Amino acid sequence: MRETAGTSGISAARVPGAGPRAGGDEAVRRSSLGVSAALLVQYALGLWVSLYITVPARDQGGGILAAVGRALANGPAALAVHAGLGLFLLLGSIVLVVRAVAGRTAFFVVTSAVSLLAVLGAAGAGAAFVNSGHDGASLDMGLLTAVALLCQVLNLFRLSAPTAASELPRR
Repeated sequence: MRETAGTSGISAARVPGAGPRAGGDEAVRRSSLGVSAALLVQYALGLWVSLYITVPARDQGGGILAAVGRALANGPAALAVHAGLGLFLLLGSIVLVVRAVAGRTAFFVVTSAVSLLAVLGAAGAGAAFVNSGHDGASLDMGLLTAVALLCQVLNLFRLSAPTAASELPRR
């Protein structure tokens, strides 16, 4: 095998990740794992914020989009991190839906789309909580996060199931 050296003198054949990008089910698996981990961190951070942080009264009123901006800009820091991670989760969920559609497996398209809708709903509920301070909005945020996480677990479970070609014959 002949190797070609680039300007850095390192062969592309030896650099991890230098090969072709993962596609199809592998891309969905990786994205689902990343979104799952982020959802768990977001859930824990949300519990922390719910128990130990008081949303400043000055942040209430003005609408949902203004509430997101105030949460990011005015803190407290834990609330700002929670809101920022929520936006990151929204982006990751959109990427997952795009990857699922590109992979053309209906199951993953549906579960990924439901997960995205749940993340959108949780973001809206979180903004409504900052805007109004109603506990019901906080409950909605937690429940919708759980729905999104369930969808990711279903993706990972389906992707971990053995295929007919990979099953060993039984004796």
